[in-house]
Amino acid sequence: MSLRSKRISSSSGSVRRHSGGFGGMSLGSSSLYAGGSNGHHSSPFHSVSVNRSLLAPLNLEIDPNLQVTRIHEKEQIKGLNNRFASFIDKVRFLEQQNKMLETKFDLLHGKQTGRSNIEPLFEVYMANLRRQMDVVNNDKTKLDGELRNMQGLVEDFKHKYEDEINKRNNLENEFVILKKDVDSAYLVKADLENKGGALTDEINFLRSIYEEELRELQASIRDTSVVVQMDNSRDLNMDQIVADVKAQYEDIATKSREEAETWYKSKFNQMAAQAMQYGDELRNTKGEIAEINRLIGRLQSEMEAVKRLRANLEDQIAEAEGRGELAVKEAKSRIRDLEDALQRAKQDMARQLREYQDLMNVKLALDIEIATYRKLLEGEEDRYGGGGQVWRERAGIGGGGMEGGRGGQVWRGMRTGWRERTGMGG
Repeated sequence: MSLRSKRISSSSGSVRRHSGGFGGMSLGSSSLYAGGSNGHHSSPFHSVSVNRSLLAPLNLEIDPNLQVTRIHEKEQIKGLNNRFASFIDKVRFLEQQNKMLETKFDLLHGKQTGRSNIEPLFEVYMANLRRQMDVVNNDKTKLDGELRNMQGLVEDFKHKYEDEINKRNNLENEFVILKKDVDSAYLVKADLENKGGALTDEINFLRSIYEEELRELQASIRDTSVVVQMDNSRDLNMDQIVADVKAQYEDIATKSREEAETWYKSKFNQMAAQAMQYGDELRNTKGEIAEINRLIGRLQSEMEAVKRLRANLEDQIAEAEGRGELAVKEAKSRIRDLEDALQRAKQDMARQLREYQDLMNVKLALDIEIATYRKLLEGEEDRYGGGGQVWRERAGIGGGGMEGGRGGQVWRGMRTGWRERTGMGG
């Protein structure tokens, strides 16, 4: 570029010198003619010095190396312009990516804010779950207490039932013993009745024998009449003796019969009273046994109800524990998912921040490069602006300035297109 500027400046200087030379030559001619005129009228001729080099023909040929340099510079400018346009497109693309990343960043910030707003909701939900678990635990404790109370009542009823069973067994044993006593009493009564019948038969038999002997004795006495006279003058009254003996026997039999009847009656009454007492006790025992059986049935039904209630409560407790554990697992899973999502969002945000920082660094480097190219292009524009005037001056002398003017127009079109693409005014 310096060689080109030197050539342009040297060529412009030579053109200016040639122009000045022509001007001086014409001035010299005019002065010569003027001097001649004046000398003709009033004064003699003055001496005039002429520069012979000015009389040499001008070399207006264009340097082919300069043309090649200009073409090369045009190609470089086109390449730089295309590269600059590609950089501009890349900058626009990066600006769009930057805006997209900023939008994503804002969205991620919004999502993060939304998630941070959701976290208290999950905390409230977890607090509600904890309160429900506390209520379930309190209900479980209460139900455990009720279950223990029910178990205590069941144990009490069980002990009472066992006591009643023992009482029943004791009463049954007593009933068996009393039944044995009653049976033995009935046997004794039957034995005594048999003995009484035997004694009655024996008394009747002895009575019949006595009567028969008495009749035989009376018959023998009636057939035999004996007169006995005794000196002791004692009167033996056999009838009276027999009557006395008979009366004695009858008294003895009557007393024996009365004693036997009295003993039998008393024994019978005693046995009957005992039997009635045993019957009453047996009826009472049967009533108590029936009452105990009813109580046992009621206790068994209550025990079955308590067992069903216990099983139902255990099922409810197990179901509540299962629901609580499932809710806790779901809450923990949601928390883990949210933490993972938050971690991924943080990682994405960090990655996007790094990409954004890298893009900002690239943008800064591109801005610096664009500013550098802008300065270079402005310098080239200023330099080509001066060169265009030289070409125009040369175009006034020769015909080669047309190409330079066309090149300046091409450059101005390129510069205008670059300004339109970049959106810059000056």
